[in-house]
Amino acid sequence: MTPEGAMTIGRQALEITFMVSAPLLLSALITGLLVSIFQAATQINEMTLSFIPKLLVMFLVMVLAGPWMITVMTDYMQRLFSSIPWLAMG
Repeated sequence: MTPEGAMTIGRQALEITFMVSAPLLLSALITGLLVSIFQAATQINEMTLSFIPKLLVMFLVMVLAGPWMITVMTDYMQRLFSSIPWLAMG
């Protein structure tokens, strides 16, 4: 395996990781921001108030985006496993 091939595999793995984790992380970020604005407006300073909404939104996003996430990961793994014979030769 050439160094360029290893770098390509690593880059693709990071791209897939970012792409699959983005919906969950962005939904948690947006939910946290909305809860923070609500807390600032109502002057409720409860630390645990943001936990349940984030958990529910992340669960909903996981249910909705889960099939897409699994498809992206399995497609990448199938491409990676099918390229193993060519990696060993190069």
